[in-house]
Amino acid sequence: MATYAIGDVQGCYPELQRLLEKLRFDPARDQLWFCGDLVNRGGQSLETLRLIHELRESCVVTLGNHDLSLLAISQRRPDAQARVNPELREVLFAADAPVLFEWMRSQKLLHHDEQLNWTMVHAGLAPMWTLKQAQRAAQDVERELSSPRHPRLLRNLFGNRPAVWSSRLQGLDRQRATINTMTRMRYCDVNGRIDFDAKDIPGTQKPGLYPWFEVPGMRRRDTRIVCGHWSALGRFAGLGVHAIDTGCVWGGKLTALRIDEEEPQYITVDAEPHRHRPPGGED
Repeated sequence: MATYAIGDVQGCYPELQRLLEKLRFDPARDQLWFCGDLVNRGGQSLETLRLIHELRESCVVTLGNHDLSLLAISQRRPDAQARVNPELREVLFAADAPVLFEWMRSQKLLHHDEQLNWTMVHAGLAPMWTLKQAQRAAQDVERELSSPRHPRLLRNLFGNRPAVWSSRLQGLDRQRATINTMTRMRYCDVNGRIDFDAKDIPGTQKPGLYPWFEVPGMRRRDTRIVCGHWSALGRFAGLGVHAIDTGCVWGGKLTALRIDEEEPQYITVDAEPHRHRPPGGED
């Protein structure tokens, strides 16, 4: 049995197929962990969702900001849904969209495997969080997303405030702060306040900002962490963190990280030749 974490797919369906072939993935034996951002920009989000949903008994998914954005759009009126990009429209108006959205809403923000001692999140963890605190914060959002109350959360999903998580926050503010931290963060200050504009490589940020995994005085966590979200950072391994968004949708690679062995192994496939980074960068 092998366990592979896979970076941001973002609708890059041909590359995902090629990666699974290269892994010789066997759903009866192996397990896939997806770091989030399954959809948007790659051109084949519907096919990507259908494939992962079909393999769901062998998959663990942590939702990314693009996945949550799609779920939020699914709550809008059909005329508003019709104004989004063609790739997402194809998902929104698919016959099996209700099944796919119900499945997506049942996925996680954070996954921890005690036996492997690996934790997966899309973007990162607040510097003040212990693993248990992060798990509790994630579970609060996960319960809401999978409950009949999910439309309220999804209608109030967007916004840069609160930019810092606090135990004093309640209700929607607390849940939005958790979502912003776990699905959107790259840089923050020593108090965990997120800078949503800083997206480039470490060393380019304003003074007082740190990559979320390098914040001075951050809480110690005795687990290795695998994440995606930050394609400008690319493949990174250090400080107990393995970042594996290698920018497939921008012409980079789609990366899998085998995590069930003592020394993690990287397996990659190149992006399709037509992919490139347009002006405006990433989000």
